[in-house]
Amino acid sequence: MAKHLVSFSIPERELGRADVQFLVKQDETLLGTLAVSNGSLVWFPKGTTYGCKMGWSKFDSVMKEYATRFEKR
Repeated sequence: MAKHLVSFSIPERELGRADVQFLVKQDETLLGTLAVSNGSLVWFPKGTTYGCKMGWSKFDSVMKEYATRFEKR
């Protein structure tokens, strides 16, 4: 099974004005970067400049429709 590594950095600015970026790696190879902001999520696959943007409402719908496993909090 592939080992996934997710790391992040938070810029030194107000959280409401700066995205939080998560670097997502599989077996130590970068898969892409996930930028999280108040208004949306943007996925930047490795080696790309333009990302795939999704609002929070759409993200909620996609997860409810396509998620295969539920975890208890």
